[in-house]
Amino acid sequence: MPQEFVPIVLFLFVAIGFAFVTLIPSRLLQTVRYNKVKLDPYECGIEPKTDARDRYSIRYYLVAMLFVIFDVETVFMFPWAVILEDLGLFGLIEMMVFLFILVVGFVYAWKKGALEWV
Repeated sequence: MPQEFVPIVLFLFVAIGFAFVTLIPSRLLQTVRYNKVKLDPYECGIEPKTDARDRYSIRYYLVAMLFVIFDVETVFMFPWAVILEDLGLFGLIEMMVFLFILVVGFVYAWKKGALEWV
């Protein structure tokens, strides 16, 4: 075995050993007492009204995905703002193109009704 891989193998053994050293004693020392209250779903202290595995409208997932997409895209603006002086006019124009594409996507989703809850 080449000498370069010895630290990696050692790290793997330590990681696996740590998992066994922590998980096995906790499994052996735990108390197992099941009751109905512990197995009930917990919803912010409110009694659940429906089953936790009910089907949700596809619009819920669509709005969530759109939020993630637009949120991740706006994260790109922070590094741009930090180095704006270094980028100059070219950086400003590139960000305006990026924002234009972002706004076009938002307007398209809005016009298609993807942001409507009902």
